[in-house]
Amino acid sequence: MPHDHEVDHEHDERGHILWKRDRIALRSVGIDIGSSTSHLIFSTLILRRQGAVLSSRFELAERRVDYESGILITPFIAGTSIDTEKLSAFFEKAYAEAGIGPADVDTGAVITTGDAARKDNAEAIVRMFSEQAGKFVCASAGPLLEAKMAAYGSGAVARSVGSDAPRTVLNIDVGGGTAKLAIARDGRIVETAAINVGARLVTFDDSEVVTKIENAAAIVSRHRDLGLKLGQKADAGVRRRLAAGLAQSLLEVAARRPLSPLAADLMITTPLTAIGAIDAVQFSGGVSEYIYGSETASYGDLGPVLAQQLKELTPTALAGVPVETSAQRIRATVIGASQFTVQVSGNTIYISNPRLLPLRNLQVVTVRFEPGRLTAAAISREIAKALAGAEVTEGEMPIALAIHWPHGPAYAMLKALCAGVAGALTRTIRTGAPIVLVIDSDIARLVGANLAREIAGNSEIICIDGVQLQDFDYVDIGEEHADAKVVTVVIKSLVFTG
Repeated sequence: MPHDHEVDHEHDERGHILWKRDRIALRSVGIDIGSSTSHLIFSTLILRRQGAVLSSRFELAERRVDYESGILITPFIAGTSIDTEKLSAFFEKAYAEAGIGPADVDTGAVITTGDAARKDNAEAIVRMFSEQAGKFVCASAGPLLEAKMAAYGSGAVARSVGSDAPRTVLNIDVGGGTAKLAIARDGRIVETAAINVGARLVTFDDSEVVTKIENAAAIVSRHRDLGLKLGQKADAGVRRRLAAGLAQSLLEVAARRPLSPLAADLMITTPLTAIGAIDAVQFSGGVSEYIYGSETASYGDLGPVLAQQLKELTPTALAGVPVETSAQRIRATVIGASQFTVQVSGNTIYISNPRLLPLRNLQVVTVRFEPGRLTAAAISREIAKALAGAEVTEGEMPIALAIHWPHGPAYAMLKALCAGVAGALTRTIRTGAPIVLVIDSDIARLVGANLAREIAGNSEIICIDGVQLQDFDYVDIGEEHADAKVVTVVIKSLVFTG
């Protein structure tokens, strides 16, 4: 037990100018708006300086959840457009209950998924937060990105790092409209997939009358001869057979078996193909609340019965694979919100036109190259693969391409890198949009100069180094400091627990 004078000493230390200089406290909000449910979470993030000099980067040292809102069934108008008035009222109520005003929030992330991520809906949601636009990262997550987010947020990725040897953990995120699968091994996601399996593919009123049928539910109805029709009753037996068809299809994908015609018709992506044993499986998403027994209420959908089918069928479909309890369930996708880290890119940077800066909210797309000789064509393929994995269409939006480069400054390899970048970013070059490269080695000036020659001045180039980026990061690149010849990079990262 600490003595009083020790507590007082800690209090005094926190008020000291040096303590304040090396630590930053940020209020963060994470907002998840999905096809089925929406919610938010407030957190306090403590960032700590990682070195002794003032230019050292700050990294997340502590994360504290301050408030979790209730869960709202996402309101739509005519089944397709977000009802922003109802959504805004829900978030205003959550802010009031938490005792937090918009001015108290330092940073945040708004994640839209499924139907909520459609272009017109996403634009309406951005307008809702327009007064705080500079503070928020707004990201529309397709099924593959959502699969990755859920795997991090549920703790599956962290659990794949074993104390003695790497583990392979399968995370299955089952929401209202889709199920997303991610295989994590040794702290990295090796494969993802998505299928049209979810709790709210069909909804019912209190009299068991069908009020909504999504296309995926209609597909199951046809395959299983269930006769689902709007305005007609669907009794417990029909609902159970419908849920069984969905659960069996999902578990065929999880088990990496040949797919039945029903499962094949429900697939959104290609199925999982990763080779090797699964050491553990865990569930996240709204349906997982029923699987783990933390939710019992019915919301007029398939949630309870789908969870029951998954509980009954998983031990056979994934024989010998233990089911572990996930660290987060319905809140897995955006439990983190965003953090700010500050890094300084050193004096090997290349900036073709200083007037391009500052740039804000660039989505980071990471590219990793294995050791060994690379060709320009191979580099182009890896960049294209990384763009596809991040669900980014080349040239459609500004990005920061984060390159992990293990080959050093050898001229032949740098020449191949520049040719590979030029080959992968053809639309960006054709439209003259800026090319932003962030390299983890001190070769930015060399790469920038060589790339400028490669593309013959068709695009502006910003190439910086000495900055560490990863998937789910968004970056702001500040103006160049004239005397020091450095730029400040503000990194907004989705923060996950586990």
